[in-house]
Amino acid sequence: MIEKSQILTDEKAVLVGVVQKDQNEQQVKEYLEELAFLAETAGAVTHRKFMQKLSHPDSKTFVGKGKLEEIKEYIIRHEINLVIFDDELTGSQILNIEKALGVKTIDRSDLILDIFARRAQTAQAKTQVELAQYQYILPRLKGMWKHLERQGGGIGSRGPGETEIETDRRIVKEKIALLRRRLAEIDKQSFTQRKDRGEFIRVALVGYTNVGKSTIMNLLAKSEVFAENKLFATLDTTTRKVVFDTTPFLLSDTVGFIRKLPHHLVESFKSTLDEVREADILLHVVDLSHPQYEDQFNVVNKTLQELKVTEKPMITIFNKLDQYEKNTFDEWLEPDVRNQILEELRERWENVTLGNCVFISALERRNLEGLRATILNRVRKLYRERYPYKTEFFWSDEP
Repeated sequence: MIEKSQILTDEKAVLVGVVQKDQNEQQVKEYLEELAFLAETAGAVTHRKFMQKLSHPDSKTFVGKGKLEEIKEYIIRHEINLVIFDDELTGSQILNIEKALGVKTIDRSDLILDIFARRAQTAQAKTQVELAQYQYILPRLKGMWKHLERQGGGIGSRGPGETEIETDRRIVKEKIALLRRRLAEIDKQSFTQRKDRGEFIRVALVGYTNVGKSTIMNLLAKSEVFAENKLFATLDTTTRKVVFDTTPFLLSDTVGFIRKLPHHLVESFKSTLDEVREADILLHVVDLSHPQYEDQFNVVNKTLQELKVTEKPMITIFNKLDQYEKNTFDEWLEPDVRNQILEELRERWENVTLGNCVFISALERRNLEGLRATILNRVRKLYRERYPYKTEFFWSDEP
């Protein structure tokens, strides 16, 4: 079992991103903003972001020699103790960068794994995270021995390397095989549990991380699912039985998606994503107030395509309408103009989603009745199609 060290909340970090030929500066700036949020979630304070334009990353140090010198100068002057790269590094790159800078260096995947290791609560989530950590380490073993021998806690050091310095490729592969077998057993139990849920329609909340899925889950199911304004506040799938006007269904909250989510992490969390695959209806929650909410919308849809679930009925929930209005409207703006802008926004997204969208504020509980009515209407429609002779149990009157 992975040992979890106490996260060091006083780690001072700098972030590094590379603008490659298929990207532009604005995209990389947005990626670094998200990376800063990830660092904050893990307990670090970001002091500066560095960017460099390169046709392709340097094979030895990812960034050029001049940029590395600039970063080193800043690190010394401001007593920085952590460098986080937005892209995946090889083991030898990590080793070379640490030699050049003299401080701990991690990449985006390492940071996400660190957060996941801290957030994991159940045996399933812990096993999934541990498997992903070993899969991350395996291709980096050759150049990571120095990296693995780092002592002390902090971001990026929570994992197998901290307690198993002597690990070699064969042992890591054996550990991965063991964890996969263990996860397969847990998956069997989870599948049996899902199978035992009977004939209920299943509804799953999906979306980018930190868009308010858990808050909406709490409001709809009147439950106490952990919700926090940090990335990946919840890893474990939570399922609750919900009843709207005598019509019951199962509502599940799932792990949030994110840009550049490590492939081995997606693979490890396959069983959690099974909740999405087996759902009858998907509720795609979008943070309308986020500056890049359209990009996040597309990232989630792309992930859902990879999971081959885009044919399922989907309701898009545009959340945080209150914050969107604060960000968009000035106090002096005429009410008629405000209403016209909101109406145009609704019409645009109704066209995109073919009319399957709802605008709400979970925080202010705005239009929750409209959301309930939309979900209820879709759930009842599926019950009619699937169990036409159980109308007296599954619905009473039209919503």
